[in-house]
Amino acid sequence: MVKQLDYKTIREIFTRFQEAEAEPKGELDHVNAYTLVVAVALSAQATDKGVNRATAELFKIADTPQKMLELGEEQLIEHIKTIGLYRNKAKNVIKLSKILVDDYGGEVPNSRAALESLPGVGRKTANVVLNMWWHYPSQAVDTHIFRFGNRSGVAVGKDVVAVERAIEDHIPVDFSLHAHHWMILHGRYTCTARKPKCAACLVRDLCMFEDKNL
Repeated sequence: MVKQLDYKTIREIFTRFQEAEAEPKGELDHVNAYTLVVAVALSAQATDKGVNRATAELFKIADTPQKMLELGEEQLIEHIKTIGLYRNKAKNVIKLSKILVDDYGGEVPNSRAALESLPGVGRKTANVVLNMWWHYPSQAVDTHIFRFGNRSGVAVGKDVVAVERAIEDHIPVDFSLHAHHWMILHGRYTCTARKPKCAACLVRDLCMFEDKNL
């Protein structure tokens, strides 16, 4: 495991990310907090592009928990059957929609504990929703962030919770709102799992990754 980078280096890394893209955006299409919850829940073990293709028509007819319940599980499956684990995901979407209608008046709660109590919504999904919809500086650690954080030394940890804590502890607060988006996008398009594009990396000179390719 690489060494955790110091404050000055981390600040320079995120300064460069900010200069390159001041307002990074998540790539899941949504129209409100509810469709964001559904989209993120569907994205587990699936690509954002694949989820967007599946939800393009779905969200036109089912953009609230009540409308999703009226659509029903079988019709929902028809919309999302191109996504991995679609049957289980459909069950969870219907279950969480019923809970939102019954317990929250059809509104999406904005506490992490309440979000995590919904079927199919884990800590990562809750953090994404809190960050993207309510602009809370929560850190949703996925495989891209975990890989980049540990490779670079920006956020070192043995599991996703440890990396989340490392981000909160080490990244300056003025970068914290967009930190997870910068890292996700960097991990998805530059610091890839196979054949990372080190030659095109904005922070190559600051990165602790020992196998940086030339």
